[in-house]
Amino acid sequence: MDLTRADAVVWRNRALLLFDRIPMPVAVCDVHGVIGLANPAMATEWGQPPGRLRGRNVLDLFRPQEATQVERIAQALRLRHRSRYPISVRWDAADGMRRHGELIADPVSDSTEASTALLVMLRVLGEAPGTAEPSPPAVGATEARILALLAGGATTAGAARETGLTVDGVNYHLRRLSERWGAATRTELVARAYALGVLTPGVWPPTAVPAP
Repeated sequence: MDLTRADAVVWRNRALLLFDRIPMPVAVCDVHGVIGLANPAMATEWGQPPGRLRGRNVLDLFRPQEATQVERIAQALRLRHRSRYPISVRWDAADGMRRHGELIADPVSDSTEASTALLVMLRVLGEAPGTAEPSPPAVGATEARILALLAGGATTAGAARETGLTVDGVNYHLRRLSERWGAATRTELVARAYALGVLTPGVWPPTAVPAP
């Protein structure tokens, strides 16, 4: 039976109401992790109304503990695999507690042709009093490789060829790094990479510091 426009609006409002009442922190993101919709439980972790999380990247809010997990998920999504993917994370919540847990990303879409969205759920596994210590920069192997190539003078297209990514894929990683580090230009981005110990100083060609 076909729904009228009014019926569709009613069902949509009911779905949103149920979404808001879910006690577990939940968000709907695009394939890059940008939040389009967050429920109140998710927003409470940051002491903000749900609408303020829209447009934020979920991986900038919750720090991944293993960069390889994120890389595997990105590869699976590019291949349109359908599965549930856990990511170990930690974060400093609005109440001053440092928590750790899992983000569980569940790909959803209306059809195999439609763009995939991610239903992201947060499981809190533990907490401790927050500290003022800065967290080390979370840089994946692909991001570090891109930074090393740029430091050596590679163009975006050249970095894409060397890493097996598309130009858009390289630009996506650079945009996320720029937002994370507050870098306005690529020159500043490379300088920050050296300052944060991501690239090995005094070495040519530029080389990424091996992950611990």
